[in-house]
Formats: sequence, C-alpha cells, structure tokens
Amino acid sequence: MSDTATAQLAWYARKTLEAKVYDLAVETPLQAAPALSARLGNQILLKREDLQPTYSFKIRGACNKLAQLTAAERAAGVVTASAGNHAQGVALAARELGIKAVIVMPETTPQLKVDGVLSRGGQAVLHGPAFPQALAHALELAKQGMTFVPPFDDPDVIAGQGTVAMEILRQQPDGLDAIFVPVGGGGLIAGIAAYVKYLRPHIRVIGVESEGSNCLQAALAAGERVVLGQVDTFADGVAVAQIGAHCFDICRVWVDEVITVSNDELGAAIKDIYDDTRSITEPSGALAVAGIKRYVATRGVRGQTLVAIDSGANVNFDRLGDFAERAGRCGRQETVC
Repeated sequence: MSDTATAQLAWYARKTLEAKVYDLAVETPLQAAPALSARLGNQILLKREDLQPTYSFKIRGACNKLAQLTAAERAAGVVTASAGNHAQGVALAARELGIKAVIVMPETTPQLKVDGVLSRGGQAVLHGPAFPQALAHALELAKQGMTFVPPFDDPDVIAGQGTVAMEILRQQPDGLDAIFVPVGGGGLIAGIAAYVKYLRPHIRVIGVESEGSNCLQAALAAGERVVLGQVDTFADGVAVAQIGAHCFDICRVWVDEVITVSNDELGAAIKDIYDDTRSITEPSGALAVAGIKRYVATRGVRGQTLVAIDSGANVNFDRLGDFAERAGRCGRQETVC
C-alpha cells in the first residue's frame, strides 16, 4: 500500500468517524438469514438499512452533507437529483435543519418515493425519463443560486455512507470474509471500501450491479469512467449511467470485484429476504443478496461469513406480483437462483 493510498483511506476513515448522521439515522441491526445460510452453506448476515427512518441507507450521506453546509449555503436552500431514496433523505434532513429543499426525480420514480419526499417537506420536481436527465435539470436549478447536494459523488456523502461499514465492523468484530454492496452511483461502496480497507484490509469488498446498469463494472473494464448508452430502470434505485468521480477514485483501487445479476435473480433475492425476515425489499435493496448467491454458486465457497447490505425498501405495492413471477421463473430455471 503506497503512502498516498494510505493517506486517502486514513482521510476517509477519519471523516467517517466524524460524520454527523445519528441525529436522524439509526444504527441498523446485522441480522442473520438462517434459511438462506443453510441453503448456501455459508453464514449470511443482512445489514438492515431498510429499517432507517426513510427506509434506505441514503439518509446517512444526506444528513452528513447538510450538516456540513455553511449558514449561507443553508439560507440559499438546497437542490438535488435522485432516483428517490437520496431524495427522501435530503427532504427529511432539510426539514429538521429548517432548509428549503427542491428534489428533482425522474418521471418514472415510484409514487411511494415521491410521496415520501412530499411528506417530509420537500418540493418534488419530476423531470426526464431517467436519472441523467433529472441530474442535468437539478444542476441547472443550482445555477439559479440554490446549493446543490450531490446524491453520491461527494466526500461528505461518501463518509456518511461509510458509517454503514463502521457499524458492521463493530457488530461483527471477527470472522468476516466479505461484504457485498449494491452499486448505483458508487457512494455506498466507496464509503464502505475506504473504511474497511483501512481497518481490516483482508475483508473482501464486492460490488453488485444490475446487468442493465453496470456503470462501475464498465468503468473498471475501461480503466476510466464511462457513460452507459442505456440504463435499465427495473432496479430504479441504482439506475445510474456513470459512476461518480470521487467514488471511482476509491473503487478502482479498493473494490475487490464487481458482480452483475439479472432482474429475475433480483426477484428471487427479494423472496429470499422475505422468507428470512418477513420484509419486502426493493430491487436495488436485494442486489447484495443476489450477488452473494451468484458468488457462492460460481466460486463454490463454503463456511464463510458474508454480509449483504439490504439497502432499501421503497417500492410500490403494485410491483410485488412482478417480483413473485420473476422469483418463480428463476426457481424453475437451472441458474444460480
């Protein structure tokens, strides 16, 4: 490890330890998944970020970022772009701090997430078919004087998300082999990788992406950030066309590998989580479990302790039939499902 790399990790570890997230965020449980563990022959632990006040880990980064704003930045109001989970985190944190918040989301955002923004005092603006268009519109609004709050590509946001790793290492101090992390823009995996690799570098950090929005995998293959020509919105929480720049600086060095999974595998993973927890996870929230299943099936690992970040549960009720159908189809195929 070079001195520069060590300094980068130390800087993020310190920012994570100092992150101001617990005025709103809660320490979530690291919960055993006994049925899935028995089936896979490994101890599977779920980091239940779906139990946050906004039902997603995103409250951590949003809370930390807004806490760092100057008085002038707060007075200007904040604007952000989001697929819906960061949106609710910013809306809640802004309300608690007395800051006006405008949230730009794609027109395809689930109504549950739009309602979550409105109920927390945010102003919701729906713009464009996907996240890139929403982001461009939010940046235009920021030029009018509002303070832009990045959804993932920002050191304060990354450090806030890194508190997930801080809790995991405290909750599982020994015998942890790998942490599987869902990837959209990269804030969560960057924060986890920086903290874990600084303190316990032997633990593998593995990203999991949807096959239709694999911007980190594509960037690692190209050796630079790339823009996906098309993004699948089935897992809308991670439907991002380009990995963040700050995020990629960390991930290209410290993420051990990236796995992609199909939408049917996500449907099956949602069922697996339900069977063990009786909770419903959104597709992006089930990415890590789907990734663990693929990893175990293709690598033949046994007897390991593997953590999956169950990252969110903001999903419209009317999608549940589709998830069940996909889980059933996956179960009938000779696949890793």
